[in-house]
Amino acid sequence: MSSRTLSDLAVARHGWAQALFTVLGGLIAMGLVAALGLWAAGAADLPDGSFPMVLAATVVTAVGGSVDLTGDAGDLAGAEGGLTVMPLSVTLTGALFIGWGFLRPLRHRAVTGAPELAGWAARIVALWLIALLCLAFAARHTFKISLGEGALGDLGHLFGLSPEVGFAADVPLTVLVGLLWLAGVLVLALLVSRGAPLPGRLLRFQTAVRPAAHAMLQLLLAFVVIGVVIALVVAATRGRPAETFAVLLLGLPNVTWLALTIGLGATWDGRVEGPFGLPVPHVLDEVLRTEDVSALNLSTLAEHDGRVWWLLVADAVLLLAVAFVMAALSPAGVRAWQHAVHLAVALALAVLTICLVGRISARLGLSVLGIGDLGTGLSGQVLLKPRLPVALGLALLWGLVAGLAGALLARGTRRRGRSDRLTGTDGTG
Repeated sequence: MSSRTLSDLAVARHGWAQALFTVLGGLIAMGLVAALGLWAAGAADLPDGSFPMVLAATVVTAVGGSVDLTGDAGDLAGAEGGLTVMPLSVTLTGALFIGWGFLRPLRHRAVTGAPELAGWAARIVALWLIALLCLAFAARHTFKISLGEGALGDLGHLFGLSPEVGFAADVPLTVLVGLLWLAGVLVLALLVSRGAPLPGRLLRFQTAVRPAAHAMLQLLLAFVVIGVVIALVVAATRGRPAETFAVLLLGLPNVTWLALTIGLGATWDGRVEGPFGLPVPHVLDEVLRTEDVSALNLSTLAEHDGRVWWLLVADAVLLLAVAFVMAALSPAGVRAWQHAVHLAVALALAVLTICLVGRISARLGLSVLGIGDLGTGLSGQVLLKPRLPVALGLALLWGLVAGLAGALLARGTRRRGRSDRLTGTDGTG
């Protein structure tokens, strides 16, 4: 009989080959979604064969990496810009696949040892680090831009200027944030899974954490599914399917999770200036395309389209549904107020995450002899950021109310089911 212990055999079942499958599969899934989204957005027509570099930059930003916009137009001209945005469709795809790959070898087990779990995670982290470095070094390119035929073009011809605008990933920051992203995905995978094994010392926390974490996953995925249905209907009935599919494949959670927070009553500050825009419905672009920063909430959106009040109804219904499921699947000893507190904390953390990953900041400017855009349409700015304290406070309030209501509904269902079994009215005689 072999001297290897059962724990050793368990570790062997998820070694380097399984880690490579998890990391490589996650990257391929992210790359495929990003490539299709960029193709639908028209990025396949970019010059100089730059599509692979743009694809790498998209995946870099999807895991929280930093991509800097750079410009060089000689001593008499300047170009500047910055970009902070996460294409959350790509992010969600990678997180779901890597989380699934991380948990797959651990299925069918109730408990795992901390050394085993750490060793399995370390294999994935090591390969992910190599992948991040490759992506970060590949995500760089420079484009030559035309100054046009106006005043700026005349100045360019006069002084022999040939401006260039490019992008390059910040390698150290990308590696750091990308590793933190992976750590977050692995931890969340353990939290939201109802059956994944935990080290013995952590088992006592799973009753308080896992049902609420799983409920938040259901809520976020429900909004994504609703968004997919709406996007498909829009693509089929209103034309411009390529643009719709670009939003769906690159930034659908950016829109749907923004809608979730707005339905809770949160306010985002934003502005759209110049030729750039947000991957959002037209009504949001109308509210944000002003000369100053605008408030984006239910009230300001309702001034343009009264149907946005349905966001409030959708939030209430879906929150109550996940609260009911959370309470119904929790042990009977958990009290109603505990369900309320657990859901409130979970919803606040979910909203915090949305606020952090949903921020958008993009700007691009070109000047010659200190003179700005000069009407060429090359300059612009996009800004979207949340009012975080208010959003978190509203999430806590909604979570408390929904958690309490869901617990009371689940308790009534349990009592009716128990009464039916005792009296034989459940159809079993």
